[in-house]
Amino acid sequence: MKKTLIGLLMLIGAVSASAQKNPADLRFNADGNFKIVQFTDVHYRYGWEASKTAIENITTVIETEKPDLVVFTGDVICDKPAREGLDAVLSTVDRLGVPFVLTQGNHDDEQDISHEEIYKYIQKYKNNIPTSSGDAVLEVSDGLKTAAALYVFDSNAYAQIAGIGTYGWITLEQINAYAAESRRLTEANGGTPLPALAFFHIPLPEYKEASMTDGAHLIGTRREKVCSPVLNSGLFTAMRTAGDVMGVFVGHDHNNDYSVYWQGILLSYGRYSGGNTIYNNLRAGARVIVMHKGERTFDTWLRLRDGSVIDKTVYPASYINDDWKDRKAPI
Repeated sequence: MKKTLIGLLMLIGAVSASAQKNPADLRFNADGNFKIVQFTDVHYRYGWEASKTAIENITTVIETEKPDLVVFTGDVICDKPAREGLDAVLSTVDRLGVPFVLTQGNHDDEQDISHEEIYKYIQKYKNNIPTSSGDAVLEVSDGLKTAAALYVFDSNAYAQIAGIGTYGWITLEQINAYAAESRRLTEANGGTPLPALAFFHIPLPEYKEASMTDGAHLIGTRREKVCSPVLNSGLFTAMRTAGDVMGVFVGHDHNNDYSVYWQGILLSYGRYSGGNTIYNNLRAGARVIVMHKGERTFDTWLRLRDGSVIDKTVYPASYINDDWKDRKAPI
């Protein structure tokens, strides 16, 4: 899917503005927190009994966590009829009254609806934060000004150059658009980068590098290889250079739900969120992220369909070694 830089910048600016007014004014709560639930790889198949697990999971997690925002990071559906499948999943979130944004994976548009038609179709939901391409920057307010940013990317499904691996990568045009938006928000914040998070479907090549490096702190389950693009288009470098993104959250690999700290950024998987409709070995759940107003830190954990919580951590404290000489108590 090709995007022009000018068109993408216009889209991101429009989404950024509209997201504050319709369908929700995204802002930190009175307790200074902003909670996000990430559902990924729902793989809903309309008419399949096994798909009921996905709806139960989504309902349980939202009713328990009461998030301020839901982010779907791709592969919501994987079968025909696509529109009925999308409706089954998204109407559940819409009914619960939570703002949500969706970016596609590599299977959503393989059914009887195109990539562009999906983004257009789901705009009918009152709580959908609309995009026309799956790319957006959502600004979270502290009541007076923008205090945090959430970047959402469409990771483009399959390789756009023949013979270069299987999966797609985030394009240079998308990266340039992100960098421009990051600079805009940093300048508006007096030259200090805002605390930010990024969401998309296909993991970056850095996930593979980090998970296989001795000394990198990995928390969670790693039960399959990282299915990243062969080419590295440079998004991680752009984020590290900009200094705003604290954590990246993806899906795609159903048997991974880990987080690994890499060069100052937490590279994290969501939790497989669907039923037994495609390969999986992890019980359905979701990733929860809580940002804190004015702080470059966040909490994250996995909430499972049975209500249990696992792998609760704090960025960056849970992932870096402390100075043993300064410890006040033995470990």
